[in-house]
Amino acid sequence: MAAQQQPGGPMSQPGLQQPTSLQQQQQQQQQLSQQQDFDPVHRFKMLIPQLKESLQNVMKIASLNLAHNTTIDNGIKSSDAAVQRFDKSLEEFYALCDQLELCLRLAYECLSQSIDSAKHSPNLVPTATKPDTVQTESMSYAQYLGMIKSQISCAKDIHNALLECSKKIAGKGQPQGIM
Repeated sequence: MAAQQQPGGPMSQPGLQQPTSLQQQQQQQQQLSQQQDFDPVHRFKMLIPQLKESLQNVMKIASLNLAHNTTIDNGIKSSDAAVQRFDKSLEEFYALCDQLELCLRLAYECLSQSIDSAKHSPNLVPTATKPDTVQTESMSYAQYLGMIKSQISCAKDIHNALLECSKKIAGKGQPQGIM
């Protein structure tokens, strides 16, 4: 009787179609999660529930260990019972805090770069593929080239200044001749 197949079982036709749609859904979810993993704000939001759970676990283990140590100190119980490791749960909590801090720092850096980008190149250059989207604020290609040339010139000046400073520092570090 165990060898008999139920209608709609794994060998039936609808059963074969279902795994492919399930696989497609899983692939879509994986692609979505990969895209969202790069977003530090989304990652932060995903880590908050884990942090709450980890904090609850730390507090629970701390209270259990405190109660266990109190019973031992009062002479009611011996230390035969196994207690959970507080340091491991605390380490997990700190690891999550570190991940959250990195997410926040990355989000701040992304925001700073976006603000700097908007500040130093506020106007868009219309593309040939979308001439209908020309805005009144957009700059011509010649203006764009001029802006880029000035940015390159500024970057070269900074590079040269850093080279001069490094040569001066390297020159001071060399020992003078012995007298």
